[in-house]
Amino acid sequence: MDSLLLLSPSVPKRPCFTSSSSSSSSSSSSDIITTTTTTCITTSRVSKSDQMDRFLETFLGFSDTTSSISLDLSLERIIESRNTDSDQNHLIETALKLASLLLESAKKLQRKRFSKFNSISWVLPPDLTIKIFSMLDTQSLCHASGACIMFKKCAMDSLCYSNIDLTSVVPKVNNTVVDKMIRRADKNLQSLKLGILPAPSPSPTPSCPMFYTMRNSVDASFSWNDRRSRQGKESYVLTRSCLTSLSIGNGSAGALLRRLHLYNIDRMDNDALCTALSSCPSLLDLEIVGLHIELRQTLESVSTNCPLLERLFFESSRTGRDDSLKSPTCVDLVNGCPNMTSLALRGFKLQDYKARVLLKGFRKLKTVDFSTSYSITGSFLRNLGCGTNGHLLEILVLRDCMHLKEIEAANFLTAVLDGDFKFLRHIDISNREGLASDSDWDARCYSPSIIIPVKRILEERPDISLLAEFPPEGSFNEMDQIMNSDLNSDTSLPSQISSHSSDVSLFMSSSESSYNSDQGSGNEDVHLGGFDESLEEIDFLPV
Repeated sequence: MDSLLLLSPSVPKRPCFTSSSSSSSSSSSSDIITTTTTTCITTSRVSKSDQMDRFLETFLGFSDTTSSISLDLSLERIIESRNTDSDQNHLIETALKLASLLLESAKKLQRKRFSKFNSISWVLPPDLTIKIFSMLDTQSLCHASGACIMFKKCAMDSLCYSNIDLTSVVPKVNNTVVDKMIRRADKNLQSLKLGILPAPSPSPTPSCPMFYTMRNSVDASFSWNDRRSRQGKESYVLTRSCLTSLSIGNGSAGALLRRLHLYNIDRMDNDALCTALSSCPSLLDLEIVGLHIELRQTLESVSTNCPLLERLFFESSRTGRDDSLKSPTCVDLVNGCPNMTSLALRGFKLQDYKARVLLKGFRKLKTVDFSTSYSITGSFLRNLGCGTNGHLLEILVLRDCMHLKEIEAANFLTAVLDGDFKFLRHIDISNREGLASDSDWDARCYSPSIIIPVKRILEERPDISLLAEFPPEGSFNEMDQIMNSDLNSDTSLPSQISSHSSDVSLFMSSSESSYNSDQGSGNEDVHLGGFDESLEEIDFLPV
């Protein structure tokens, strides 16, 4: 009642109690009590806020070194004043929580101030800012998005995710991060790179000297088939479902994808990759390194779903063991991807007659890389330079092809000197085990300059960079021996050759006099089928 009296300077005399007046008085008293209670609670809150403000203002005043030492001593005295260990531990945990809350509040206020400052001082409009952000790489975009709220809003635009690069040397992302970024890009996605990057190419060592260096060299670097350790947290592992988002919504995210690079994703399989490729009809550039998938199934999916493909780089995860490619698949690839200009099939059992189907079929082909191909002898190069498309070849890499013959390499370079392959700019016939002898598969040639016209090439075609690295005679390192033991465990090359027709055996013969005659045509006609004579023609990523 005293509190009610304080609300008014004068309290009128109560009227007589009647039924109506009693009801009115009761209602009025209830309103007054409610108002009074609310006022008291508000006053209490204001009082606590004032106390917190004064406490923080005093606390933040201790900013110098001396005050910091005093704070340590004060906290230590308060903790030691507690009688039990549980009370002391509880007080320490409370202090840690309070410090964490204070730090988070300070960071939040800092971001708000930065955002307000940037919105005033940032001279570029949002649309131009988004345009600039779209030119950043993925990691730089994530750094920019963490600067302030304004930048984060701009970095959330789908245009900023048109080129997603989540590659790294150690695992850093998982399926969730990839899914969020693909969904943000949606129809603007043009490039996607995922996985663990292979190690850079090793430089020549004294054990493998470079006998013939590149003259007027061009920028043509080709990495070795490196097996990098897959160390990393399980939460940072990509699996077969990392590309699922490309197929969601009738494949809207993959509809305009131009470039897809996948590196060393151990848990990727054929079904997952083929499903993703079926949603990428606009793909121009496909690079696959270190995936445990089959060559034949992958090429069938490419030829069916990627008609615009111009560059294919496919490196086997099991060097010399994948013998799944068949001639009809080569034909389908040629028919399905007529715009191919760069083809790399590395580490597969690729026979010469299949390689010839590919080189003669692709009319626009300029770059060929069959490095570490187990079965190639080099006979597929015969009579290619005088065709309507063979002369377009600019780069030829046959590095570490175990069965590449010295005589075939010599005949090819002789044809180059005779005027074939006028656009050729780079040749790599290096081999860590030397070139194969013409008469004996086991015999190796370590000084091919005896029959290979290296000096003439360098003198008469100075526009060509010739790379020919060979080891000293009889030098085999431990890695080569291990690889050879694995390869020899499979079916030997002579038995594979004998399983084909006599025309194939004739095609793979190494007679120098037959180099300029197309001896593989008989077998090709068998496998080409309908081929005609035209062959002669997020949350954001953590930073």
